[in-house]
Amino acid sequence: MMDYTALISVKQHKMYDLLFQDFPDVVNITEMCEMLGGISSKSAYKLLQEGKISYFKIGRVYKIPKINILMYLDLFIFNFDQPNFNTLLH
Repeated sequence: MMDYTALISVKQHKMYDLLFQDFPDVVNITEMCEMLGGISSKSAYKLLQEGKISYFKIGRVYKIPKINILMYLDLFIFNFDQPNFNTLLH
């Protein structure tokens, strides 16, 4: 599993520690619904199935990393290094 906290800036790391601090780093559907303002579980499953929030499953249980919910809310943006294409291909 990827260590997302290694990818975030110091400012984002402090924000991560403060936001949803009462929730574990990996939440279930019920906790995700609460984090998103009390949405229905039907709406939560729809967000997952549409790929709007990344998750993984253990058996039949959905597990959602808290960072993925924060990314869905546009509170975290990762800047991955992009390769430089300074030369033209012939």
